[in-house]
Amino acid sequence: MKSVRLFVQLSRPMYILSAILLYLLGASVVHYLSGLIDWTMFFLGLAWLVLVMLSTQYLNEYFGTSQISNTQAGKHTPFSGASAAIGDGKLPRIVALWAGLTCLAIVASLSVVILQLIPFTPILSMIFGLILMGELLYALPPFRLVSSGYGELVMSILVGGLVPALAFLLQGHDFHRILLMIAFPLTTLHIAMLLALEFPDYASDLVQAKRPLLVRIGWQRGMIIHNVFILGSFVILGLAFAFGLPLEVAWPVFLAFPVGLVQIWMMNRIAEGAKPNWNLLILVSISTFLLTAYLLTFAFWIH
Repeated sequence: MKSVRLFVQLSRPMYILSAILLYLLGASVVHYLSGLIDWTMFFLGLAWLVLVMLSTQYLNEYFGTSQISNTQAGKHTPFSGASAAIGDGKLPRIVALWAGLTCLAIVASLSVVILQLIPFTPILSMIFGLILMGELLYALPPFRLVSSGYGELVMSILVGGLVPALAFLLQGHDFHRILLMIAFPLTTLHIAMLLALEFPDYASDLVQAKRPLLVRIGWQRGMIIHNVFILGSFVILGLAFAFGLPLEVAWPVFLAFPVGLVQIWMMNRIAEGAKPNWNLLILVSISTFLLTAYLLTFAFWIH
């Protein structure tokens, strides 16, 4: 049971579940526009996506653990830091490598099946290629964007923009402007969430010479960008309504706005010198992003 628990921890289920939610969002847009879902393609695409992301988690842990000691791993959150599942008395490091390679082998097989079931358009081919390339560049040397400070930007674009587009295009539809209307605010919210999650480890990252996004831009600038991106996300959603996003879809999203304001308030309190409650900040930051994505998904699906 301990090995199973550690393997689940290694898999980062919260990260995978967030991607599944964004995939459901893309399918819900199809449901809103046509009322029809090809469930075979839906589940094949979902399996492909989950396995690609799992392979990234495993390979990132394998190559990341080779560069830092177990004592240097630092704290881990559902979205950032080391999983702390590999080391003495835990899972052997080789488990992560074999798990990642196994996932990639299944991804290759699923790709062949999907190619046989649906004609690939240039834009769908590009989405598949960008997701796979981005995930691999994130984890694999010599690139390892996860350690460069650019990995957060790549992951946010993948999760907030490309994952919903993948679910939508797999249903045989052409690209729709609604995808852009929801991709931009979700991407900026995701970046704000990742910045918030990096604050608890900022000091240790500096000591260990790590280079996540927050270290690259500095904590003061990071706080400003964090707040601007949260406010900007909801401003973009408001503008999207002005440019054609249906009211029945747009208004429920703003139920998440108070949670975003709490997140900004907490960040401002930290900037003023208040003792930080990192666990609460992590919870609120994840809630802002996931609640916004969920409300969009729910609104599209029921209308």
